[in-house]
Amino acid sequence: KPRKSNTPFQRVKPEQVKFADERLKDNRFESRGASATDYGARAARDLIVTRGAGFRKEKNKKKRGSYKGGEI
Repeated sequence: KPRKSNTPFQRVKPEQVKFADERLKDNRFESRGASATDYGARAARDLIVTRGAGFRKEKNKKKRGSYKGGEI
């Protein structure tokens, strides 16, 4: 009986995915096209470098922090 090569399990096959709109391919925060001065952009800039278990703590610190104006 020949051995089968090991491939990781994939529930969704990337080659079979069809996008209804091309804009949905890019899921980055920057791709939404809003102004770079709004509140969410500043939070995203600070949180993009945070990975792992510390993300929740940093996110909650941002939510607790004072809002200094700008678009929401």
